[in-house]
Amino acid sequence: MIMQHDIPAPDLPALFGALADPHRLAIVEALAAEGEKTVGELCAPFEISAPAISRHLAVLESAGVIERRVDRQWRVCRIRPDALTAVEGWVETQRRFWNASLDRLERMLAEDAGTNATVAKSNNDKEKKR
Repeated sequence: MIMQHDIPAPDLPALFGALADPHRLAIVEALAAEGEKTVGELCAPFEISAPAISRHLAVLESAGVIERRVDRQWRVCRIRPDALTAVEGWVETQRRFWNASLDRLERMLAEDAGTNATVAKSNNDKEKKR
C-alpha cells in the first residue's frame, strides 16, 4: 500500500476557527463568488483597517483556506480549490449520521405508537366485557 505523506491532514478546528469570524467568512464568500481579489478590493466593503484585514487574511492562509501572491504592487488573494473539501466531508458525515439517527427514532416512535394503540385497544376491549 502506498502512503501519501505530502498531503497534510486537514486541520478541521483551524478551518472552523478561521470561518467562525464574520469578517473572514465574508472574505471567503467574496473570493468564492468573484474569484481573485486584491487586498484593497477585499478591504473596501469593511469598516475596519487594512492591517486588520491583513491579519484576517493571515488566519485564512494559515488554515489553508486561501492563497496569496504578489502581482507587481498588488497582493492578490484567491480561495484554494480544495480549501473546503475537509469541511464538506465533515458536514456530509454529520448529515448521514443525523439522517440515520432520526430515521431510527422515527421508526421507534412509529413502533411505540403501534404498541400503544394495541394496548389501548386491548384495555378498551377488557372494559367493554365488564
